[in-house]
Parts: sequence; structure tokens; C-alpha cells
Amino acid sequence: MKVQPILDPGFVPAILWNREFEAEASQGGRTVTIGLLRDDRAVARRCVKITADEDRSFVYIERMIKRMLWAVGGNRILFDGPDEIFQRLEHHYAESSVGRFDSEIIGEKIYGHALRIEKATAEQIPEPQTEGAALGRHLDGCRIGFDLGGSDRKCAAVIDGEVVFSEEIKWDPYFEKDPQYHFDGTMDSLKRAAEHLPRVDAIGGSAAGVYVDNEVRIASLFRGVPEEQFNEKVRPIFKQIQKAWGGIPVDVVNDGEVTALAGSMSLDDNAVLGISMGTSLAAGYVTPEGNITSQLNELAFVPVDYRKDGPVDEWSGDAGCGVQYFSQQGVARLATLAGIEFPTDTPFAEQLIEVQRLMAEGDDRARKIYETIGVCFGYAIAHYSDFYDFRNLLILGRVTSGEGGQVIIEKAEEVLRAEFPELAEKVTITTPDEQMKRHGQAVAAASLPMIGEKQ
Repeated sequence: MKVQPILDPGFVPAILWNREFEAEASQGGRTVTIGLLRDDRAVARRCVKITADEDRSFVYIERMIKRMLWAVGGNRILFDGPDEIFQRLEHHYAESSVGRFDSEIIGEKIYGHALRIEKATAEQIPEPQTEGAALGRHLDGCRIGFDLGGSDRKCAAVIDGEVVFSEEIKWDPYFEKDPQYHFDGTMDSLKRAAEHLPRVDAIGGSAAGVYVDNEVRIASLFRGVPEEQFNEKVRPIFKQIQKAWGGIPVDVVNDGEVTALAGSMSLDDNAVLGISMGTSLAAGYVTPEGNITSQLNELAFVPVDYRKDGPVDEWSGDAGCGVQYFSQQGVARLATLAGIEFPTDTPFAEQLIEVQRLMAEGDDRARKIYETIGVCFGYAIAHYSDFYDFRNLLILGRVTSGEGGQVIIEKAEEVLRAEFPELAEKVTITTPDEQMKRHGQAVAAASLPMIGEKQ
């Protein structure tokens, strides 16, 4: 490891761990083939080698499947490999809390069926089908774009691509039990934007979470809503909003996808991976062909650190996942290691604000936090490049605001130059320009629906 994260020396980059293991396995290791299906459609396939070390081989395979599940998304795993590894995987998804989380959230809540793992031969595991939809980039007419975040909701009124009104309103949806709070808040922002338009032709929106056909499948914004109300009130909430607006075209997708789309529109280029470091870690992807895919891109749950005692995410219970490194949670975790103390009940958002203030004053402890994030991010970029084809990396989010954001980029680029020179040549790391910061997300969200399309 050529560049050390100064506050987190125990960090074990997934990319380096994998490459070391793959080098060992290339010397006569056994072939394993894994397929991921979404219902009956193949969406990912990997053919790899493992060593005779069963424990390390299991870690390699289980972490790979975890990455496939949360980056691509699927509810059926086909496995061609040793019986011992297969049985451990079965036990993992049935008995361990971490495995059950993946099975319940991805299988049951997102795709409607429990996660299944089945033995198969390599010949029975199909190649993935290409996918991608030309969603967005529609700028005609009078549109509203919105983004629902964990601490504020943004909304803009757009006429033929020009923003005529935008605003941010603070809210606190995470632990609200009544879904009417979310409905009323969203409607309030839409009505305030509509006052600046002669009519409303379409509405496009984004929010953290997984949305399929404008239905909420899982989203941290609604974590406080009791389970029994989720299916009845939360799942169809955007279809109810569409009904309230007379059935005009409405499209809602994951905020990461809109970020990547906004980046692609701003850069006038494709092959964009967008990473937002905010309340959580959000991501979106625009293919080299310029399409948004139906992949999950939930990189918050993709492991980037393979140490055994890595920081644990309080929701999934898993260790070493991206959210613990590239979000305001990550800043709060590192602030403790840097010696910056907060009362135990200080919200992460307030801790971030204080770290930003210290950074602006030249505090060395704050700088070390951003340097550490940047180093870890540099190794994570290389890890992401194993399963995304991108040449533009757009980073944004409140963690990257101010001078600290530039430190993150500089340290990430240092890692790429030192460890992955070909990637350093290929990938350009960018941040939103002022136009995109002000209105890019809202314009991209507003451009999602096609006016005149039948819904």
C-alpha cells in the first residue's frame, strides 16, 4: 500500500486485497462461476479462480457477490464451485445478520422475492443481457424538478430548460412515523414552484433509495414509517402525487442517477460515475452510450475495506462498507480519531459543519480527516473501476464542500498516480461547476419525463 490514510492505518483496500488473492489463485486455482439474475433475467456474470484456502476464498466470493448485489441488483444467484463454499453461502444468507439483511432488503423488499442461491454448472449460467434506457434530457415545456434529501428538499421550476425559480427547504424526514409528513412536504415544494410557471407539463424527481416504476421499494427517507404502513402509504406515494397533479407525466428515480445524468449533461460527455458524499453515499451511472441503467448502484453497502474489524454500518450491520468512509458519518468517525470531540448527541450534520469550520481556519486535525477520506477514496475508485466503465468521475455532496473537497480530490489522484497509473490517465475527477451546483440536479430531474408519454 503506497499511500497511507493517516487517521485510519488499519484500512485494507478491497482492490489490493482482491489483486493479491487473484495473483495467488492464478497459480493453479479452481475456477468458480457466479451468475446474478433479476428474476429470470441475467444481469451479471463473473468467472474467477479461488485458492485452496477455504476461509480466504469464502471472503473473496462473498464480498464479490455482495458487490454484485448492491451495485447491480438481483434476487437469484447461480453458483458453480466447491460444495463447501456453496454451503457457507447458503448459511450466510439464511443465518447471519449481515447475510439476512442483504437477502431481506434486496430480495424481498426491492425485488419482491427472497434471495435464492442455487447450484448450477458454468454452462447453465447465462451471459448478462445488455440494458440501459435513454431516460431524461427532455427540456421542452414547463417542468418542475425536485430532490428529496435527508435534511432539505430542493425544488425548481424550469421553462424550456431555463430555471425560473429554485429553493431549498429544511425538513427532517428520517424518523417521521407519519407518511403524510413526506407527502405534504413534497406537495408544498411542488406548489411553491408551480406558482412561477404558467402551467405544469411534467414533474421529475429524485431521492435516496430504490424506485421501480415510480414506486418506493426502499428508502432511508422513510425509515421511521412503521412497516405496516409502508406498502399502503409509502410505496405508492409518488403515484398519489401524480394523481394530485392531474395525471401529468411524473418520473422519480434514485438521486445518484440524477446526479450522474446532471453531470453527463453538464460535461456533454458520457461514461459518468457520479458519487455524492452527503448524509449517506449515493451513486449513479451513465453508460458510455449515454443511458441510465436499472442497476441499483447502492455503493453505500459495497465493501471498500476488507479488514476484519472495520467500522460497522448501524443499518446493515456489515463492516467496511462505503457509507462509513464517504459520507458525513465517515467525517464524524474520523473526527473522533483526529481528536475532535463532540457531545455524544451531536448530529452528524452538525459535526460536519464544525469540521468544515475548523478546516477553513487551517486546523490540522480537520485537514487530516479530508486527507484520510481522499486516500480511501482513491483506492475505492480503483475498486469501482472493476465493475463500472467510466472516464468521468463526478463527486459532490456536502462532505466535498469547501477546501476539504479539493483535498479529497488531490489525495485520491495521488493514490491513482502511485498505484493505478493507467486509471490516473483514463479518469478525470471533476466537481460540479457553479451552474450545475445551482440548478443542475433540478434541471436533470425535471428533464426525466417525456411530455406526451402515456403513463
